[in-house]
Amino acid sequence: MADSAVKLRGISKRYGDTQANDGVDFDLRVGEIHVLLGENGAGKTTLMNIMFGHVLPDEGTVEVNGRPVVIESPNDALALGIGMVHQHFSLVPPFTVAENIVLGSRSALDPNLQPGAVRREIAELADRYQMPIDPATKVRDLPVDLQQRVEILKVLYRGAKILILDEPTSLLGPAQIENLLGLLDDLRSTGHSIVLVTHKLAEVMQLADRVTVIRQGKKVIEVESGQFDQQTLTRAMTGHDISAIEVTHTELDETIGGVLTVTDLVTTGQGGGALDGISLSVRAGEILGVAGVEGNGQRDLVDAITGLIGLESGKVQIAGEDLTGSDSAHLRNRGLAVIPEDRQGWGLILDMTLAENIAINEIPAGGFSRRGILDWGRIREWARERLEEYDVRPPNPDLLAGSLSGGNQQKVVLARELSREPKVLIADNPTWGLDVGAIDYVHRRLLEVKENDAAVLLVSMDLDELLALSDRLLVMYRGRVVLERRVDGLNMDEVASAMAGTPATV
Repeated sequence: MADSAVKLRGISKRYGDTQANDGVDFDLRVGEIHVLLGENGAGKTTLMNIMFGHVLPDEGTVEVNGRPVVIESPNDALALGIGMVHQHFSLVPPFTVAENIVLGSRSALDPNLQPGAVRREIAELADRYQMPIDPATKVRDLPVDLQQRVEILKVLYRGAKILILDEPTSLLGPAQIENLLGLLDDLRSTGHSIVLVTHKLAEVMQLADRVTVIRQGKKVIEVESGQFDQQTLTRAMTGHDISAIEVTHTELDETIGGVLTVTDLVTTGQGGGALDGISLSVRAGEILGVAGVEGNGQRDLVDAITGLIGLESGKVQIAGEDLTGSDSAHLRNRGLAVIPEDRQGWGLILDMTLAENIAINEIPAGGFSRRGILDWGRIREWARERLEEYDVRPPNPDLLAGSLSGGNQQKVVLARELSREPKVLIADNPTWGLDVGAIDYVHRRLLEVKENDAAVLLVSMDLDELLALSDRLLVMYRGRVVLERRVDGLNMDEVASAMAGTPATV
């Protein structure tokens, strides 16, 4: 058996009444990829933060390379050869690649800290790990996959042989994911030890030497490669089986116009984030999926349709009515519902109650008023019915939205938006950051909306999600549609090429 790079023994951590970790054992061997799985709130982030020094455990011990250690800060972890690549990058966009990599690692008074010498040093490091990248390029000019490589080079530059990667493929397209998995395989072969935190089970099956699952703060199973399948891991994470969703792709009459139609939308912006004459149509009873590597116009597309940004030119129609330039309230009155990507920033007001969040769009219309006075009894009762219908736990309308888990927060958003029986639903990365059980719930609700003859525009960074739910798929690149196909006739090589920017025939 290989030597252990890191051993965590009896790790416990409590936050108030919440036991985040409860006597967890975890070890990482030299030269292996060990995947850590668990639902949201299971305790995996706390465990990794303890390993990297962001959090101190209440109980337990840590060994690195067979030696007992105390890790009180990320600097301590880095000194021990442990580096962490977070899901959200910590780069300075106006700085160059070289400046980002050396930032904070060397004194400004170091006489060897000369720009030319630093760039040569970074270029040699990148070549050594087969990650060629121009050290003089500003990070803001790099695509997301190369920004991620800068993050990996940062920890390698600091001498890390033990890497923690948190959801590293969540922003990447298929070709970029394959490149990253190949890179991790190369690092493993050169003796690096990697903890991979992910919810994408296909990647687990492809890459993991071992998998540890934690649930409700406790370690549930630890299994070696070849001893597990996706069903086993799902059951371990959730405590029950999740049946596969059966999706019937809708056969649509192409002579029938869309409920949602956008024509030649153009927005201003920098790089690929702006729209450059994009058109699309979504029919009743259809899910149109929008794929693309992050930063290729998806954000502008959603914001333009929902009235959050202005258009340079183009047209937005719902049920044949021209709603170009309409504000969000008017669009909602015409049948538009939105599940925003950021449920905490845009979907909910966290310091308001669940009842207030669910009723917030109905109150201005006077639906809960008597002679101008709000009937809070009616509001709470109506909200309680929605909370129970959408399985929000607990279904207490007086709780603050910020007190709920991410999955339950998303259910509150669904309860508010879908209970209106919309004509058009914009679902923007609706399962972002959710665990496998919550993802399954959201998927089933989206399919119900489709079955009720609404038009659903599903924007997602998760290609598997798009392929599972969509009837048609379009790929965006630099603000334009570069591919549009029915899902049941897709060529995946063609999709991957389109997402990477290879021209394709729409």
